[in-house]
Amino acid sequence: MPGTEDNEAVNEPVNDPLAPLRTPEGLALLDAVRGTDPAQELAVATRLRREHPAELVSAALGQARLRQRAVAKFGAEDAPRMFFTPHGVEQSTRASVAAYRARRLTALGVTSVADLCCGIGGDAIAMARAGIRVLAVDRDPLTVAVARANAEALGLAGLVEVRQAEVTEVDVSPYDAVFVDPARRGGRGRVFDPEAYSPPLSWAVRAAARAPHAALKVAPGIPHEAVPPEAEAEWVSDGGDVKEAVLWFGTEPGAVRATLLPGPRTLLGRGLPDPEVRPVGRYLYEPDGAVIRAHLVAEVAEELGGGLLDPTIAYVTTDTARPTPYATGYEITDHLPFNVKKLKALLRERRVGTLTVKKRGSAVEPEELRRKVKPQGPGAATVFLTRVAGAPAMLVGQPLAGG
Repeated sequence: MPGTEDNEAVNEPVNDPLAPLRTPEGLALLDAVRGTDPAQELAVATRLRREHPAELVSAALGQARLRQRAVAKFGAEDAPRMFFTPHGVEQSTRASVAAYRARRLTALGVTSVADLCCGIGGDAIAMARAGIRVLAVDRDPLTVAVARANAEALGLAGLVEVRQAEVTEVDVSPYDAVFVDPARRGGRGRVFDPEAYSPPLSWAVRAAARAPHAALKVAPGIPHEAVPPEAEAEWVSDGGDVKEAVLWFGTEPGAVRATLLPGPRTLLGRGLPDPEVRPVGRYLYEPDGAVIRAHLVAEVAEELGGGLLDPTIAYVTTDTARPTPYATGYEITDHLPFNVKKLKALLRERRVGTLTVKKRGSAVEPEELRRKVKPQGPGAATVFLTRVAGAPAMLVGQPLAGG
């Protein structure tokens, strides 16, 4: 990889804020506090401070808390070996999503990537494990130290060069691909305007043009009109939760896809017109969130041979059950106009005690509805608060076996 001749010198920690935790004493403390119950932290800290510096004990306990939180994203094998910051745990890519993206890059023939805004190194780790050499860049010294420590802890330092720099000043031309994950949070929370990202989307698009391939991570709610015409737009969900959108360059300009993990299963857009509105059928399908974000509900409706309950609601209704990985199916037993008293009576008659409430196009909050209907009994049901042909409605049903 260009620039890796001095990789060892580049990766040498300078004023590394994690250095105390990576000494033999620090590593022993990290082992000692692994899995500490939050309720026992004070007692554990008091005991350990008799033999270790108070600051080091506090740092170890802080890492233990972050590692426990990180298991959901990085897994029970990697998380206990890695280092984190609170922001890094929250903002880093889930390992399964990063691994999928790395596989896409290798399928494109990519062997080296400039990872700009690398954060704590989650994507760099996935790419390195796929055999890609990575230049990981961030401007924050602590974040760089954490990314470097993670590459070393997981045995990937030979493939990951970590550099502290302004990403706008990095020459990406020697690399096969560019990956940019700009900051999408400001002082007031999430940033929705792509030009308010740090760095802005327009800069990332220009950076993408300087390499044969590029992947730009953006918020799932990015307006479709903000997607550059030369980009492919992909929305990714994992376990049914939408995780991100990615703009790909050097692949299929104008293509739109929804990818569902695990799998992966990918639905490509075909530019279909909006589905027709139909009366409520025996079955209702709730498309995966990535399908909805990608505006591919029409593709799912065509696959199912169904239509919409309402022109503005992403629920598909059919008269026949058809399995699809892109939507969750339910058999509808009752179709009621919105009326809490009627729903309460129906649930009492069916002895429904476990009630799942889903809503689209309704202002009623699920918990508020549960309080009012007071479900009791051994049965279970799902109620959809939605609109049918513009009118508020309640649909009651059961999930289909196998989804």
